[in-house]
Amino acid sequence: MSLHDQLRAVHENRSQSIPAEAIEVMDRNGRELAASGLAERALGVGAPAPRFTLPAATGQCVALDGLLADGPVVLTFYRGAWCPFCNLALRALQEQHDAITARGARLVAVSPQIPDESLTLAEKEQLAFDVLSDIGSEVAAWFGIAFDLSDELGTLYDQLGFDLKRVNAGHSRTLPLPATFVIDRTGTIRWAFVQTDYTLRAEPADILAALDALD
Repeated sequence: MSLHDQLRAVHENRSQSIPAEAIEVMDRNGRELAASGLAERALGVGAPAPRFTLPAATGQCVALDGLLADGPVVLTFYRGAWCPFCNLALRALQEQHDAITARGARLVAVSPQIPDESLTLAEKEQLAFDVLSDIGSEVAAWFGIAFDLSDELGTLYDQLGFDLKRVNAGHSRTLPLPATFVIDRTGTIRWAFVQTDYTLRAEPADILAALDALD
């Protein structure tokens, strides 16, 4: 089953665990975010990737320049371990980790979670790639994909028990859009997937094809 099909199945079964009123709030806010044009303003193909250094779940700091010294980078942004769509996407990337590294690339995932939360996720999902903490979504903002939840949606997430204030070190309302970038060794974005719809993610097969297309 493709990642898209797995994500769609979770989306279609939301009503089993989330009240209809909550789904209506999520969907309405999703439509408003799509209409904002944020995805269209994000960095895209041909843009230089912003250089960053972020703490990894295991404690050390990881710099984009250091990663690029070894080859291309697949950089994926996700909302957090509380998001089932994020977990599915990370699991699908883990399944293709060997295929990514066989192409000489490094896979890195970034979220606004504190390192302890990222470490718990990495251990639970047995992730073999670096999981980095972008507290406050500062790096996400450099890529043009950070946004603030509306008060209505933020309150709903609190009621659902996501505890974003704790896991995001006080930055409970700022999240990244689901986004994945393939960055070549010169630091140029060569492929980009950016979506306002949190139920959609980059298909691993498309990421591999983008790596195969690099010079």
